[in-house]
Amino acid sequence: MNFFKGENMTAGYGGADIIKNCNIEVKEGEIVVIIGPNGAGKSTAMKSMLGMLKLKQGSVKFNNDDITKMLPQNRVHLGIAFVPQTKNVFTGMTVEENLEMGAFLREDNVQDTIDQIYALFPILKDKRNQNVGELSGGQRQQVAFGRALMTKPTILMLDEPTAGVSPIVMDDLFSRIIEVGKTGVGILMVEQNAKQALNIASRGYVMVNGENRMEGSGKDLLNNPDVRKSFLGG
Repeated sequence: MNFFKGENMTAGYGGADIIKNCNIEVKEGEIVVIIGPNGAGKSTAMKSMLGMLKLKQGSVKFNNDDITKMLPQNRVHLGIAFVPQTKNVFTGMTVEENLEMGAFLREDNVQDTIDQIYALFPILKDKRNQNVGELSGGQRQQVAFGRALMTKPTILMLDEPTAGVSPIVMDDLFSRIIEVGKTGVGILMVEQNAKQALNIASRGYVMVNGENRMEGSGKDLLNNPDVRKSFLGG
């Protein structure tokens, strides 16, 4: 079983530590959610695991290999994909061109993967020849998901995937995330819509001031009085 783990991670920008002794793990087929207040270090933890931020201490492991010093682009070769919150599509290109761009590392035939993504996101098939800049916010996010899946990842990292979309679109995106998880891809997600995210999560982490404050199953965190009071509106 594939797994991706950050252990005792401390990292930050300049002299300030944004995360401190942080531990995050996602396994094959899991949906793992990181929640917490703004500025808690959620996205920093994810970027540290991807190698976009150098660790001051701690390690990152993929399966049994220590990849702490591996460049981000080389982590993609291992099967780790990342969808940033913004600037995650090429707006001047069509849907299908965006998907093809996602397969730039591959040397095999990618049409089967494109067909799988169209099956997962039917609206993209209907709009495959349309410029992504003309799509709605929710449809653009589907393109971003699809482009990341073109690498055939074993781990998919999502930074605020439902930011700025309507509640109806948010529910649809979460449904798509569940479907991706069913294919065996491990999903690590930073999400502000904590209640909805924990509802679909195998496990979750609560981060406060750059540290792990709590962790547990999605259900356990949903029912935790402290989590409910602080992050779920009581």
